[in-house]
Amino acid sequence: MSNSRVVITSLVLAISALSTLSAVAAEEASVIALMQKDVIEVPGRELSMITVNYPPGAVDPIHRHDAHALVYVLEGSIIMQVRGGKQVTLTPGQTFYEGPNDVHTVGRNASKTKPAKFLVILLKKKGVDVVLPAQ
Repeated sequence: MSNSRVVITSLVLAISALSTLSAVAAEEASVIALMQKDVIEVPGRELSMITVNYPPGAVDPIHRHDAHALVYVLEGSIIMQVRGGKQVTLTPGQTFYEGPNDVHTVGRNASKTKPAKFLVILLKKKGVDVVLPAQ
């Protein structure tokens, strides 16, 4: 193989790899913190409100929240499941609940072509991260 052919093949492979990495990065969910407020009546607890934006095809890793989490779908369609629970597909206006001991085993955009967005309100221990690794 000539040197120019090797260079061209290498460039094509590099561009292909970069495109794949871009596509993977684009499939990650983005989280926007909207507010956080201490619950005065319950020392050591706080409320957090976030929105989660799922690009088309986005999938969350298995995780937990160590919180009471109330989910409200704003746009698109999402698929949710906690360990031992039933997998559900939710559309705008529908809700989902996760308890402090639940492990979130499925969280993804139901669509490969349309984004999804949902609101989450969490009642959690003060200072604990919103998302924690599953145990």
